[in-house]
Amino acid sequence: MIRQDDGQLVWRTDVEAPPSDIAQALSWLSKHSLPITDAAKPEHIHKALGAIAIRLDGRNAAENTTGRKRMILNNAFMYAIERDHLAVNPLKRVDWQAPTTHDEIDFRFVPDPQLARALIAAVQAQGPRGEHLEAFFGCIYYTAMRPAEIAALKHTDCVLPNDEDEWGELFLAENHPEVASGWTDDGSSYDKRGLKRRARKTTRPVPAPPALVRLLKGHKKRYGVAPDGRLFRAARGGRVRSTEYCELWKEARQQALAPEDAKTPLTEVPYSLRHAGISLWIRAGVEPPEVARRAGHSLAVMYRVYAKILRGRQTHANQLITAALQAGG
Repeated sequence: MIRQDDGQLVWRTDVEAPPSDIAQALSWLSKHSLPITDAAKPEHIHKALGAIAIRLDGRNAAENTTGRKRMILNNAFMYAIERDHLAVNPLKRVDWQAPTTHDEIDFRFVPDPQLARALIAAVQAQGPRGEHLEAFFGCIYYTAMRPAEIAALKHTDCVLPNDEDEWGELFLAENHPEVASGWTDDGSSYDKRGLKRRARKTTRPVPAPPALVRLLKGHKKRYGVAPDGRLFRAARGGRVRSTEYCELWKEARQQALAPEDAKTPLTEVPYSLRHAGISLWIRAGVEPPEVARRAGHSLAVMYRVYAKILRGRQTHANQLITAALQAGG
């Protein structure tokens, strides 16, 4: 497609015309897009950067979301340079910083160990689907796995000891985030990716406490595994959908919480169990680098998100240093 001097868009005669639906989409994009030389002007760069930093609901996007979109914009400009449409990357000429986001967790609404176990039990009490997903929620709490990582968990990834009072280990290798079926090659409702923020074939070993070992062994014995080895699957064999486990969680909150607590943001989403698990590790005295490794965080992200708990440990650290200084005379 080329733009004529009069502004009309026409297809080049030396290439094959695309299918009508693709042609319609490309035509819309061309009409609603700026020429690359105009898009590279500072006033348009500022508008573009401001747009990628805002969510659809008007709130500031997460730092990693803004960073990812800025990288895509940068790649587009680098491609324009490669094709001799631009001489320099205009992003490097603009002074801009993403809006500050408040990623630190409000731990007033994160469950303590007793409540976390009560919520998992309340999930289990909701009939066949709750029983099937009890271990799913157990993985979120006991190993701080992300739901997309649990959806990809296979029985071959699990080293579960015969003695259920011993620790096991999970070797996380894949991530199955939910996406629209139109964005996947096979039309499935999830994508198959490597672990978040890691190289494609990198694995992350995570120790599994005895409580989770018992849940996983009981789950495998009762439900078996999917043909591809996955432990958790929907009724027809696909990925467990977020709508399903969030509905179970919503009902579990009503059962496990006092009526006045159920009206607050306390344990509002299943991800609260991941925050609960990670905060438990920090409070137990596990070193921050090890906490970050198990959770699949970078240290920078962990210190930002769990800053309040880590600041609380500084007092203990100061006491240890004071004792050491006094002992040294």
